[in-house]
Amino acid sequence: MTIKTSLLRGAALGTVLVLSAGLAANATTTTHTHKKVVRRQAAESAPRGGGEIAALREEVAALRNQLNVTQAQSAQAAAAAQAATEQVETAQAADADATAAIIQSIPVAVAAEADKLKPKTDGFYFKGVKITPGGFVEAAGIYREHNLASDVATPFNSVPYTIARPGHAEELRATARQSRITGLVEGNINPDIKLSAYGEFDFLGAAQTANLNESNSFNLRTRVVYATMDFADEGFHLLAGDEWSLATMNSKGITPRNEVLPPNIDAQYNVGYVWARQPQFRITKDFLNKTLWAAVSVENPQTTFGGSAPSAAGVLTTINNGSNYYGGDTGTLSTTTVNGVVTAVSGVAPATQSLNHVPDVIGKLAAEEDVFGHHLHAEVFGMYRQFYEQLGTLKSNSLDAGSVGGGVAGQIIPDLLDLQVTGISGKGVGRYGSSGLPDVAFTPSGKITAIQETAGLVTATLHATKTLDLYFVGGEEQDERPDGGMGSYGNFTAVNTGCGIEASTLTCTGNTRRLSELTFQAWDKAFTGPYGQIRLGLQYSYVAREGFGGVGGSPEAHDNMILTSIRYYPF
Repeated sequence: MTIKTSLLRGAALGTVLVLSAGLAANATTTTHTHKKVVRRQAAESAPRGGGEIAALREEVAALRNQLNVTQAQSAQAAAAAQAATEQVETAQAADADATAAIIQSIPVAVAAEADKLKPKTDGFYFKGVKITPGGFVEAAGIYREHNLASDVATPFNSVPYTIARPGHAEELRATARQSRITGLVEGNINPDIKLSAYGEFDFLGAAQTANLNESNSFNLRTRVVYATMDFADEGFHLLAGDEWSLATMNSKGITPRNEVLPPNIDAQYNVGYVWARQPQFRITKDFLNKTLWAAVSVENPQTTFGGSAPSAAGVLTTINNGSNYYGGDTGTLSTTTVNGVVTAVSGVAPATQSLNHVPDVIGKLAAEEDVFGHHLHAEVFGMYRQFYEQLGTLKSNSLDAGSVGGGVAGQIIPDLLDLQVTGISGKGVGRYGSSGLPDVAFTPSGKITAIQETAGLVTATLHATKTLDLYFVGGEEQDERPDGGMGSYGNFTAVNTGCGIEASTLTCTGNTRRLSELTFQAWDKAFTGPYGQIRLGLQYSYVAREGFGGVGGSPEAHDNMILTSIRYYPF
């Protein structure tokens, strides 16, 4: 277009110049011709009379008029030529500006195209390693109908029976201890091998009562700290460190940082949720373009006990921070009397780590596929555990136990409604449930016996708007009577006569048989911008606890809870 415009403008200029030259030449030729004619006629008619002279004068006047006209035409032609010249100069200047603008825009266009090819990330690079910070700051509020003297993590198995005086008081508190700090470091050895390290920390450590039963509860609480090595071409993935148990459901293959967590504000999640966070070594293999996965892990073993060990048996059941041996009750109720006032005390294991000598071994298979436009993820796992005790001066006693579990997550209505179902069933799996029910109990002779347990969780997620998600969660964990109902947990002869009487001096064994929870939750992404995101959360939960039947019946308890959360995610 620029070349055509320049040619047309040049042709116009040439035409004007030719026309101007022609008119000027014509005017010059006409002038010279008339001058010759005038001289000749003057010479020929010199002796003539006055009439001829007058005629000649008229002719001269006419010629002068014609010359004036010619000169005016020449001036007009010169003006036209000047205008054409100015137009050409203006056009040339415009072309130069346009060309300069195009040249200047080239780097911008190249940078824009390059940005399209760059991966989107909030991380930064240091010596070739990518570092991605994360986490959030939370201001949480907690209301419980019955006082559990707990922070944002609810001890579900401690929902108090009527006998407990604190259970008749309400509980309201605020906390920021669930605020979280995370960091991901990634580096590529070569196009095939990638190294990563991830850490996640919060402030919910339990100080002197810390243990490893379900997660690391020491201060500063290391939720997860692990390293991975991924071999892209071979499809192998190695993991070592403190990470979510392989028994925890994933949302994408069997990959870290893709665990499916209940949306609860409650840091203990929901009754029926299967999980643990503990040290482990894991190897994973993906197949068929990452639609099928297989993994096996060896994980840190711990044991939770139900009921008291028979005193005559001399059983060493727990170890107190690596020093003194003693037996401790878990999940039972006892009473204390101070100045004539009787108070029920929930039997929570003190600062203990259990005796174990074989790791928990878990194997898992996972598959995912799009079925008629609905994404589906399914997995199944098996777990082997071995429990261990020392019967006084007698030979140590070991007990093997196994369980199976799995889950399914799918899009019922894409972008609107999702459904997840998870569960586990087997012996000795109590510590893998949010309720913290016991793994084993004791026979009358003091030997350990594994408790059969079944746990399950159902979560429906409604994406009400682009920013608002609504969750409906229901879960349950239930134990069966071990050892035929004659051992230390769930015994038919256990006395529960005082469980339903406030501050009763009667006995309340109260071993838990079943815990259930119904939860409604809403999360709204209230603000999203270049400086982070603000999320608002609201949770209502109803928790019910039911004890094994014994002398005096089956005790029951419940709690209504409301939790709120304001979270700021700066990254």
